[in-house]
Amino acid sequence: MLVRVAFKNVNLFKYSNTLHFFSTNSGYEALKGRLEEIIPVKKEEVKELKSKFGHVSLGEITIEQAYGGMRGVKCLVTETSVLDPLEGIRYRGYSLPELLNKLPKAKGSAQPLPESVFWLLLTGEIPSFSQAEALSKEFASRADLPAHIVQLLNNIPADLHPMSQLSAAVTAMNSESKFAKAYAKGLKKSEYWRYVLDDSIDLISKLPVAAAMIYRNVFKDGKIKAVDYSEDYAQNFASLLGFDDPGFTDMLRLYLVIHADHEGGNVSAHTTHLVGSALSDPYLAYAAGLNGLAGPLHGLANQQVLLWLEKFKKLLGDSPITKEKVSEIVLKLLESENVIPGYGHAVLRRTDPRYLCQREFAQKHLPDYSNFKLVSILYEVVPDILERQGKARNPWPNVDAHSGILLQHYGLTEPNFYTVLFGVSRSLGTLASLVWDRALGLPLERPKSLSTEKLKYLVTNS
Repeated sequence: MLVRVAFKNVNLFKYSNTLHFFSTNSGYEALKGRLEEIIPVKKEEVKELKSKFGHVSLGEITIEQAYGGMRGVKCLVTETSVLDPLEGIRYRGYSLPELLNKLPKAKGSAQPLPESVFWLLLTGEIPSFSQAEALSKEFASRADLPAHIVQLLNNIPADLHPMSQLSAAVTAMNSESKFAKAYAKGLKKSEYWRYVLDDSIDLISKLPVAAAMIYRNVFKDGKIKAVDYSEDYAQNFASLLGFDDPGFTDMLRLYLVIHADHEGGNVSAHTTHLVGSALSDPYLAYAAGLNGLAGPLHGLANQQVLLWLEKFKKLLGDSPITKEKVSEIVLKLLESENVIPGYGHAVLRRTDPRYLCQREFAQKHLPDYSNFKLVSILYEVVPDILERQGKARNPWPNVDAHSGILLQHYGLTEPNFYTVLFGVSRSLGTLASLVWDRALGLPLERPKSLSTEKLKYLVTNS
């Protein structure tokens, strides 16, 4: 029987008497102050670029691209990250290996603080440990959920997919939007970004609590611990979920860092940008992004990979995990299925660096784990098979091919919840981008569409 816990005053904190003071005078103010210095410079840079080179074409659009999901069409501006087909993702010019080395680490950990990624994506600067720590405390001070969100999550059907629950909660949180309230009263366009930043930090702060409530309600006993003001973002998230293994917390830090951003064309980022361009507040914009992330061709893919691996293990049976046996099963599966989940990517043409970061973590911390051994052999044999059969333009594994087994190893064994973790992480990138959308005054997104008949007319009369 599922036990649900309603929080009367919704106070999920320790040390609550100190929180209000800190939230008005540290992480948020320091970050906002730095952006106040950076934004005018960037706006002038964009103004000059448009003035001098606004006429320069970024390339032609083909009919194939119009029907093919606009693949490769250069038509978005995203300041936070750029995805290169060969190098992979770069956050503000830094590769993931560089970031894992340069970003401030949690005390006693080899993994970066995810809050430092948010600082970097917003400012373009590697924060100091003290700046990241101040942001940790800022997030903890704002994590309290409104009473109606707690009630919503406690009353929502337990069999509703966790991503649907998270999306509903984030949508309903828009009752707290400072941007929406200020806009309704009349707000200068130049001030939009300040309120979007405030809302974004509030939302990022609350997501782990909402996600943990969903996890505890659906899969456990419905009870949730308090947020600890003295701990960092990932440590609090792990504790809220009910995990006290330092290895899990370290893995979670890595997970949150590498999933945070993937330039602006992916579904969750683009959807957040699109809905935000209507001046919908960050809660509504990111709820839309979460609904995109929930699709099997986007964030839900990590769940599908793990389910596929379980099917693969049943076919493997008691046979030893060898290249020969794995290759045999892969070929059989390809005869009945068109794809192998976790292999291939819309943009990347090499092994996803996010995959390699997780592989390196597994080699260090769980080298003898049977699922890791299977994933490793798949990595050795699948690309060659796919390449020989012409099954994928990019036969290399992406991030989803590895993340599930790390979560399984540390005891988070519920695949339906995996995309929720992705959703918490992706908020760091999409909401940082949303702040910059408003800082640069980007307009309502409204591309032109044509019918098939109109396209036929254009090509036959050109």
